[in-house]
Amino acid sequence: MRLAREAEDALASGTLVRLTRLARIFGLDELDEELLLVALAPALDPRFESFYAFLNDDLLRRQATVGLALRLCGVPPTAADGRARLGASRPLVAGGLVTLDGAHRPLLTQELAVPDRVVAHLLGDDTTDSLVAALRVGAPPTDGAAAALVARAVGAGVRTFYVRDQQGAGAASQAAAGLAAVGAGVLALDLERLDAGDDVAEVAIAAHREARLIGAGLVVGPVDMLAERGAGAVRAFSEAPGVIVLHGRRGWDPAWSRAVPALLDADRTVPGRTATAVAERLGTDLGEVDASAAIGLFRLTPEQVDRAARAARQQALMEGRAIAAADLQRGARSQNAAGLERLATRIEPRARFADLVLPDDAAEQLRQLTIRWRRRDRVLDDWGMGGGITRGRGVTALFAGDSGTGKTMSAEVIAGELGLDLYVIDLSTVVDKYIGETSKNLERIFTEADRVNGVLLFDEADALFGKRSGVSDAKDRHANVEVAYLLQRMESFDGVAILTTNLAANLDEAFIRRLDAIVDFPSPDEPQRELLWRAKLRPELPQADDLDVAFLAQRFRMSGAEIQNAVVTAAYLAAEEGTVVGMSQLVRGVLAEHRKMGRFLPDAEFGPYSGLVRVGSPTAVTPSHPASEHDAQVASGVPDAIDTSQPNAGPRSTPAERRAPRRVVSP
Repeated sequence: MRLAREAEDALASGTLVRLTRLARIFGLDELDEELLLVALAPALDPRFESFYAFLNDDLLRRQATVGLALRLCGVPPTAADGRARLGASRPLVAGGLVTLDGAHRPLLTQELAVPDRVVAHLLGDDTTDSLVAALRVGAPPTDGAAAALVARAVGAGVRTFYVRDQQGAGAASQAAAGLAAVGAGVLALDLERLDAGDDVAEVAIAAHREARLIGAGLVVGPVDMLAERGAGAVRAFSEAPGVIVLHGRRGWDPAWSRAVPALLDADRTVPGRTATAVAERLGTDLGEVDASAAIGLFRLTPEQVDRAARAARQQALMEGRAIAAADLQRGARSQNAAGLERLATRIEPRARFADLVLPDDAAEQLRQLTIRWRRRDRVLDDWGMGGGITRGRGVTALFAGDSGTGKTMSAEVIAGELGLDLYVIDLSTVVDKYIGETSKNLERIFTEADRVNGVLLFDEADALFGKRSGVSDAKDRHANVEVAYLLQRMESFDGVAILTTNLAANLDEAFIRRLDAIVDFPSPDEPQRELLWRAKLRPELPQADDLDVAFLAQRFRMSGAEIQNAVVTAAYLAAEEGTVVGMSQLVRGVLAEHRKMGRFLPDAEFGPYSGLVRVGSPTAVTPSHPASEHDAQVASGVPDAIDTSQPNAGPRSTPAERRAPRRVVSP
């Protein structure tokens, strides 16, 4: 008793007596302390192992058993109160201060042990438990309405909270601000770092013990990860003693836990807050770079802001230069969750509006889409236009047109203009032959997409968003259910989603109504084709002086992708022949592209360049007549004559070729 009083006096005077402090934190009484010391002895002096083995009359039992510990504390082993001190709900075991080994044996013969973290704490070492350290993350305090609510509730005695998070809201940081307001520390854990083999109950006990040892509130999430492992995993965290703030992306399910948490929503990210926070962390290192212009559209949590700023600084240091806007964008994009990359192909945009060759109205519609995303917070929030909108705040568009007309490239341009990544959904990971699996795969995609700063691209969307049909069997009914689910999920999506299709008529009309824009991509006309030819023939590509792209654009109705393929083929031919790209290589590239698409193309279609069609033609042929003369012949219905006296002239078509189906490619 004298030692206990001296310990209390020392603690009151400011001297840290760890055992007494531990007893106060975990609510231990005198018998609990004695049992703890009996279990602790072998961890402090190995000689106690031999002593306990002798008292247990078993050389293999070198820890104190429950029966032995009770006897050493002067409590009969049959005393109900003494046995109950080591129950699962009592402070010693529930607080993680003592563990029982041998659950298959009677209680009195089970051995007691003190976890290494408790031993280290009593000896003055406050190194975080390894189980907890693997999950621990920073949570920079961020003010907001949620923070004020947490502070007020903790002061009133509330111990369990659930904060519904939103993209970039930073529920953990807002909870940390609330706890800091009442003088508590914060222990924040990211449950997405849990390994598949981790014992959630063991992790929960270690986390709560760690939080109480350091005098902190526990902030844990996302709860969605726990819910996937069953309600017991959620209970392990929510029903333990101490202050705990759980957070997740969906609403609280009462079936998760017997605890009744205080429910609140994290504040939405204020537009521009991410850029401002990154600029504050970089300080003078940012120089003249405009952070708002570079990453003003990103929504990052405070922890992600810290990592993005460090990533930008490290990139610049590695290359020995000042921080640039590209470093800010790269650092911000690096915070995107990797979960979506398992379901989609991530593309870092490189194309810009200057690279597009489109009609003016289509280009204007693309610019309007970027405006919608940039200004949505001002229009929907500040100007109140979102008050009557019940669906999501995302931007959705349909790009319709033939293959190769620039739909995917336009999606890349939009992502690049917004400074975001492009995620192309791989239909092979979505569509499943088993009923219901396709909807589950789509839900995973949308859930992950809500967490990233990116543009979602559904290529060949008619495979997923097709029209609902009449129900003749169970397959039809489930197919209609999948389409109906997509309708609802697209409506609640809060990001940028682009659908592309070659067959717009096959899409369900309900999707069309929900789209913000429908952009038609027509096949390029002659002036556009000439621009495309000139754009694909890049300046760094070695080229001959005889390139007649005006003739190619006028004669062959090719899409941008087909022109690109023809130029690439020509480049390979030039590389193999050890020369530069000339009309000989371009003509053969055009012919190869038409053959690949199954189009019959006679040599005569190449007019003055027909002699270059055959492999091995070393030089260009000077046109025997201007293109206008040839156009006049075509307009009059008179075909080009083939001069058979020329050795390089193409052979006349065979009867089989004349019977083959033909597609007109010349104007």
